[in-house]
Amino acid sequence: MGILNATPDSFSGDGRDARSALAHGLALIEAGADMLDVGGESTRPGAQQVDEAEEIYRVEALVAKLVANTRVPLSIDTMKPAVARRAVAAGAAMWNDVTALRHASDSAATAAELGCDVVLMHMRGDPRTMQIAPTYADVVTEVIEFLEEQAEVAIAAGVDRAKIWLDPGIGFGKTLQHNLALLKALPRVVALGFPVLLGASRKGFIGKIDPTARSPADRLGGSLAVALAGARAGVAAVRVHDVYETTQALSVEAAISEDGLG
Repeated sequence: MGILNATPDSFSGDGRDARSALAHGLALIEAGADMLDVGGESTRPGAQQVDEAEEIYRVEALVAKLVANTRVPLSIDTMKPAVARRAVAAGAAMWNDVTALRHASDSAATAAELGCDVVLMHMRGDPRTMQIAPTYADVVTEVIEFLEEQAEVAIAAGVDRAKIWLDPGIGFGKTLQHNLALLKALPRVVALGFPVLLGASRKGFIGKIDPTARSPADRLGGSLAVALAGARAGVAAVRVHDVYETTQALSVEAAISEDGLG
């Protein structure tokens, strides 16, 4: 899943205006992306919410243009039901919600009505507060229980179980040790029986492991390491900025793993 940020304040520095976002999205597909995740609101630590109308302005036409120019499935990265509704009407096939359908009272009902795939992600707090001393008694157990509960909420609201994806929310209200514990426990998340989306590309915990990685662009090596760990654990997709490099790494990993190669 290639990341397409139509927002000026992306943490990774790859935010784009509407004019350049289309070209970048098509370039990600050319580089090997199997799907694109379009977002119009940053969820980096400390980020402020974007007005609903502004977010729709950033993503609706972009989704429509991408649909007209490619057959690659599109995901809308938003917590707002109204934005998801407009993006799906424009052609998006997935709603990627960092709040796991908790942002609005009608989020779950909207997901059921839209009938698209929906990603339920774990986040402690919200983007403005999530990295302020996050604590857990047992981060793996608590994240897994949360994901199971939100999946049941979605199913009870009418979302088709086969359309539910889970995301452990690496970097969203977690310390370095929390992130590492969740990455080690990815097989337990996969064992819940839903497709798992893993998003750790360029995230800050990589810089905590390697302090020389001072900017998000310096975190490619760490991002690839996480993508390979996810593949070995059986995740369904990895959400990344560096599509070409990640695709190559995953292809080599798959070739090594194939039986009979000499």
